[in-house]
Amino acid sequence: MTKNKGVSVRQRRVSGELRRLRVLRKMTCKEVAQGVDFSESKISRMETGDRGLYPDDVAAILGFLQAPSDLRQELMALVRGGEERNWHEVNGKLPPTWKDLIRFEEQASTIKNYETLLIPGIAQIPEYARALLHGGDPKLTEAELESLVAARAKRQLILSRSNAPIVHLLVDEMALHRPIGDEATMHAQIHRLLILGRRSNVTLQIVPFAIGAHPGLSGPFVLLEFDNEPTLAHVESRGTSSFLEEDDFVDRVKLTWRDIRSIALSTSDSSRMIADMIGEPT
Repeated sequence: MTKNKGVSVRQRRVSGELRRLRVLRKMTCKEVAQGVDFSESKISRMETGDRGLYPDDVAAILGFLQAPSDLRQELMALVRGGEERNWHEVNGKLPPTWKDLIRFEEQASTIKNYETLLIPGIAQIPEYARALLHGGDPKLTEAELESLVAARAKRQLILSRSNAPIVHLLVDEMALHRPIGDEATMHAQIHRLLILGRRSNVTLQIVPFAIGAHPGLSGPFVLLEFDNEPTLAHVESRGTSSFLEEDDFVDRVKLTWRDIRSIALSTSDSSRMIADMIGEPT
């Protein structure tokens, strides 16, 4: 049975877009309210997700803000399916849910990321990300490739905020040994991971080869925890990405996280392993 009654991911996406469009037009909530004959408080609650979204209301605001037709159609579809839980998308070369993952990471109080094969995106240096993305899809144009690299770099800005979230990374040892890019790139990437693990708001643990089979081998995931909203789980597989909201799904991911964390090396042992790989002191 699903107990999670917070605002759905779809509605949170629409609320965020309403605010973004208003800011883009350099308008206040009061000005939009006057334009569509709503109260100022209603506009504010629609943008923050404090009230339900109705198709007619959203359509009026999108029209007033002159939203592009393709964006308007996308958001209206999300509003009409707003109460449905969990959000799955098949991605093209530029994943649609990336901007939503970035936005949710910006709002999260805690980010827990487990990776099986690769360095976590939030910790990747541009050279590593570029080699990884090009290797995964050699048909990417230079513009598409740089757009994806920039998107990954943008995710890392939250780590330096004054109100930065708590970040906990669990990384399989395999990710440290898989060569992505040239030797210099891997050395720089491992060094970046070592430095990142020293931040006061970042916890880094390595899951060693010696463990053998464990629950995390089913794939990577991100848990996003918020102060005033239910926890979300973000899962990616080849060509698809999903935001999971239902308690049954999220609880399973939380259990998997606890199981993986219980077998991971301590932070000090993890730091020592990483440092030894590149011949640096811990």
